[in-house]
Amino acid sequence: MKDTSNQFNDQIEKCRELFINKMHDYGSAWRILRLPSLTDQIFIKAQRIRGLQQNLEQKIQEDETSEFIGIVNYSVMALIQLQKGVVEQPDLSVEEATQLYDEQVAQTKQLMMDKNHDYGEAWRDMRISSLTDLILQKLLRVKQIENNQGKTRVSEGIDANYQDMINYAVFALIHLDEQDEDSKK
Repeated sequence: MKDTSNQFNDQIEKCRELFINKMHDYGSAWRILRLPSLTDQIFIKAQRIRGLQQNLEQKIQEDETSEFIGIVNYSVMALIQLQKGVVEQPDLSVEEATQLYDEQVAQTKQLMMDKNHDYGEAWRDMRISSLTDLILQKLLRVKQIENNQGKTRVSEGIDANYQDMINYAVFALIHLDEQDEDSKK
């Protein structure tokens, strides 16, 4: 579990660095996005990953890594939107947005560590394609909850689904790094 914690931190640091750099470039323009818009952005990234995994021919030379990073960052943005609400104009400095990012990631990591303990690190035996499918399943669940105006009868809420997507994407990023290391040996 110590390795998982460190590997999680390493992957999140890559995601966080991109988030901060984009905040410097674009500010917090993402704060105007409603939750369904963020969900759709994540859906596009997950569909692209699935396409990369299934298609023999690739017309744009990007790998899955950048898309999984996008899933992490858009999911964190969605969690921040759930917490703070949508605004009409960008309203966060880089420092404020980074603090909110770190808070959401800390909560999400704790959830991952708790589940990882209970599930015995089962994700390590999963394929990246299965993690992609689980992200897509979570997205379809979120879309259904959004269509129900956020109401559920017995299911976890939208926030738990975004947290699971972050964790699945981080697991995929860890697997991709391990595959890259193995190919260099």
